[in-house]
Amino acid sequence: MSLQCGIIGLANVGKTTLFNCMSNAKAETSSFAYTSSKSNIGVIHVPDPRLFELEKFQKTEKIVPATVEIVDIPGLARGANQGEGVGNKFLADIRNTDALIHVLRCFDDPALPHVDGSVNPVRDIETLDFELQVKDLESVEKKIQRLEKVAKSGDKDAKKGIESLEKVKAHLQSFGNVRDMHLDDSERKVIEDIFLLTAKPVMYVCNVDDASAVKGNDYSRQAIEFLKGKQTEILVLAARMEAEIAELETEEDRMAFLADAGITEPGVNRLIRSAYAMLNLMSFFTVGPKEIRAWTIHKGMTAPQAAGVIHSDLERGFIRAEVMKYNDFITLGSEHACREKGKLFIEGKNYVVEDGDILHIRFNV
Repeated sequence: MSLQCGIIGLANVGKTTLFNCMSNAKAETSSFAYTSSKSNIGVIHVPDPRLFELEKFQKTEKIVPATVEIVDIPGLARGANQGEGVGNKFLADIRNTDALIHVLRCFDDPALPHVDGSVNPVRDIETLDFELQVKDLESVEKKIQRLEKVAKSGDKDAKKGIESLEKVKAHLQSFGNVRDMHLDDSERKVIEDIFLLTAKPVMYVCNVDDASAVKGNDYSRQAIEFLKGKQTEILVLAARMEAEIAELETEEDRMAFLADAGITEPGVNRLIRSAYAMLNLMSFFTVGPKEIRAWTIHKGMTAPQAAGVIHSDLERGFIRAEVMKYNDFITLGSEHACREKGKLFIEGKNYVVEDGDILHIRFNV
């Protein structure tokens, strides 16, 4: 699955610190605004405790978690839509992503000045939204101009397309994001090819000081109140503390650090799982003595499509899938026990795979 989740925000909000906690690529951080001239790309492992539960019942040589690509996009500035802070390039990088993690600065630090002079996460949301809205408006207007030329020849589809685009245009001009609009399938199809920035799903991360990692602070509460009613997820975490946890070498040290901080698991684990779900992804498992692996698929995929993620031959020659539910497997303890208890199901080409399914694909090429 070559889907990407982009980390966005203004400068000096902690995006790169968060990126370094999540990914296998370590990017340079700086206390100066706009020092980065390119986005950083990394691969993140999706934390899934179920893999280690499965190992208790099936000893294996290795465990392979699901992965997803993440892009750390340098801080945007007011006027990014006009190229400020090489903003046009960064906006193009956002266009190439499938979902967004918007990091909000919710901490004070005199040594790390805010680009607008004071900490105000609500203002920061509005600033970044405005930059994306202006860019989207430009894309919509260009497509309207293209369709107007076609409509002159009497093309009815072009005329309907213009009506849909005018609706989106009016929403953007009212400082609205396209993701918050009600659009039917035909209207969505009209804007599909222009990859609007504000149409992408988004979640928010309130980056707080260490002392506020558990309960948040006034800044994070302001952001949560402002976003109330939006169809979005909001997480509160302390990126600097997460970076310290990520640097610890052993699981025991990490758990001791978390216990001292009053946290049950690293915040980035919750963030990665939420980003994975926001991309409309889920995992199924293959279990054996060589490896236990989580495979990434889109929600709603059928068994042959899931088999194709493992190898194209499996989809091409698909015969059937032998399916065990995760809970049945760890409750009964083995494939044999599942088979004996009638909990191993034979499914055909129309079976829609569910999150946590354990699959064994039968095929013939």
